[in-house]
Amino acid sequence: MRFLLDGMLGKLTRWLRILGYDAEYSKNSSDNNLLSQAKDESRILLTSDTQLYRNAVSRNIDTLLMDSKSDSEKLANLAYRFHLNLKLDPMNSRCPICGSSIKPTSKDAIVHSVPPATFKVYQSFWVCTNVSCAKVYWQGSHWKKIEETLRNASEILDRKQQQTQTRTLSLP
Repeated sequence: MRFLLDGMLGKLTRWLRILGYDAEYSKNSSDNNLLSQAKDESRILLTSDTQLYRNAVSRNIDTLLMDSKSDSEKLANLAYRFHLNLKLDPMNSRCPICGSSIKPTSKDAIVHSVPPATFKVYQSFWVCTNVSCAKVYWQGSHWKKIEETLRNASEILDRKQQQTQTRTLSLP
């Protein structure tokens, strides 16, 4: 599944990439360019702009209006609509900065790329495969916050699915 996100959804772009999805972020593109790119590249357009959303719908472009406030709600709505997996697996993750794949790397390979305390404390590292990015990642203190956001998103998703199931069962 491939996504195109408008300039208001940079943080959501990073979340999708962390989860392993192909998410293109277009910070300064015009609405017409976003619509053309979504159609030409067969991407799902995610936007918080109501007018852009309406234009995408009128052109038969798969789109979702992202009007939720929290990251967890946004992720839950995406997972509900597109059946996304909200489980984090570093082996499937993408670089949140550039969107390229990441791969495990040895400690020796990154010894000069991370702070000494990080090198001492952590054992597992990943590196972006894009040589112009080459960002190094590890499961640092931010990991708990990531897991909490995804756990909250999963709980919201479960409630949405239960509500849908209840409505479906109560139909005459």
